[in-house]
Amino acid sequence: MKNWFHIFPQHTGLSLYAWIIFCLLPFYFVIANSAPREIVAGVLMIMIFFAAYRFSFVKRGWIVYAAVGIELAVSIGMTLYFGYIYFFLFLAFFIGNITQRREFVLLYILNVTAGVSSAAFGFYIQSEIFMMQLPFIVISLIGILLLPFTIYLRKKQEKLEGELKDANKKISQLIVMEERQRIARDLHDTLGQKLSLIGLKSDLAEKLIDINSQEAKKEVGDINRTARLALKEVRELVSDMRGTRLSEEMRHVQEILEIAGINLHVTGSPELKEVPLLAENTLSMCVKEAVTNIVKHSSATLCEIDISDSAGEIMVNVKDNGSGFSLHTVQLNESGIQGMKERLEFVNGTLDIESKKGTSLFMRIPRIVQPIRKERQL
Repeated sequence: MKNWFHIFPQHTGLSLYAWIIFCLLPFYFVIANSAPREIVAGVLMIMIFFAAYRFSFVKRGWIVYAAVGIELAVSIGMTLYFGYIYFFLFLAFFIGNITQRREFVLLYILNVTAGVSSAAFGFYIQSEIFMMQLPFIVISLIGILLLPFTIYLRKKQEKLEGELKDANKKISQLIVMEERQRIARDLHDTLGQKLSLIGLKSDLAEKLIDINSQEAKKEVGDINRTARLALKEVRELVSDMRGTRLSEEMRHVQEILEIAGINLHVTGSPELKEVPLLAENTLSMCVKEAVTNIVKHSSATLCEIDISDSAGEIMVNVKDNGSGFSLHTVQLNESGIQGMKERLEFVNGTLDIESKKGTSLFMRIPRIVQPIRKERQL
């Protein structure tokens, strides 16, 4: 059933029903304005044209060129005999769907040459009919000239958008893989040396336990201290993973946008002072989610991040010059907006969204000044 619709040009901006009417019009005009013999000849040529038109979409190789040749012949005949030039428009739509540049140029020149020549000769042999249809003929000729390029460029844009979507997906996968490698690298650097040392000390203590108990106790003490040190470093590592500073996240954001080919402009300093790690980490995660949305969905070329650090609150505005969106049509959970709101609400923050000539996200968190504790001297 799907192949049947190949008879209609795809991605034309018209609905299927409009194209059905467009295909039925030739039958109506031939039957309404012709003698019985002309009706038979006209209907036969129309059916031959649409049969060849279908083959030109669903076949490959020489069959396509043969079908196009039949369509050109029928179009010339319909133009000269009935003054019906707009069959060349069907060919224009078909030519616009050709992706190979050489074939596109060749068929475009053939179609334009045949259409213009048929119209000119038609004015010479049937001037009265052609003069009655002059506005329609002019519009058809303009369509024959412009429609192939319009559809060709649209298909090329759709192809580039698909490639960009695949590239963004690969970028996201690479980011995840790099983060995993970073975690594995940190764990290896943190635990590898300590566990190796613990293993060596354990073997040595096992050998010394019956020979020199004092040395064995010393080795066991070293094992204990090494294990505690490894545990402390692992806790610090996990704490760093859970709590990212805004300045650190901005470096990651810059790398992601650079890979995606999006320019970054930052105003304000990401170095926040006297801000709880939980609040700053929440802000960092929201900035990361906002930039991820820009890379995946916005088709933007510029990202602007404005950081405002005042006495009462900290505000971060993430803005892009992309396509924007409507909150009524975008799933909040899929775009991460709902998660960003919930994170900010957890630290008494707010999220405001504006979508005009791009998208702006205004993230605010109240400033909570932590008292600086002095170590009590003994």
